[in-house]
Amino acid sequence: MPLTILTPIPADQLDDALDLFGARLTDPTARSAFALIRATSADRAQSAAAERDRLIALAFACRYGMAVHPPGTECAYNWDGAALDGDTEAYVILHEAAHFVLAPPERRALIDFGLGPGPDTCDRAGAERAASLPILEREADEAAASLLGILWEARLGQPALASFLDQNWLEGLERSAAAHFTAMLRRLIEANLWSGA
Repeated sequence: MPLTILTPIPADQLDDALDLFGARLTDPTARSAFALIRATSADRAQSAAAERDRLIALAFACRYGMAVHPPGTECAYNWDGAALDGDTEAYVILHEAAHFVLAPPERRALIDFGLGPGPDTCDRAGAERAASLPILEREADEAAASLLGILWEARLGQPALASFLDQNWLEGLERSAAAHFTAMLRRLIEANLWSGA
């Protein structure tokens, strides 16, 4: 899901910031995952490319068993407990698919996976009522889904670096960003959701 960038990085400083982040990754699998992300574009796809990416993302989500609302359906949520809003950007679709595979079956039936409202949620009160996890568990699930969606974007040749930046993976660059990335990647590996191969 799109987030507000907490600490924007000027374009002329981006390569240095990415170099610093990469240098702080001591785990070989984390370095490999980051290299995959970094090799993609920092700019969102536009026009025909964006539509192509959206259709690929929808097919990807369907392969994981997600239902998708018909085009033009008014959706108050990205995921309403039954189907995905397919009329959104590819990176949002992949992020929601990541939530779907991370969620146990009982949370798949909840609005926004029982995590409370996301940035695109129209019915924020309804999503908050459906929330079933404490805030710290919500944040951990959000981070894991964010990273998994970004890794899928990279594997699909979509602009994963744009999502990596938008979703604040460089926040705390001088302190905890690399360790957080590595911890979330380990969580995905332990859940058999990322092999690194």
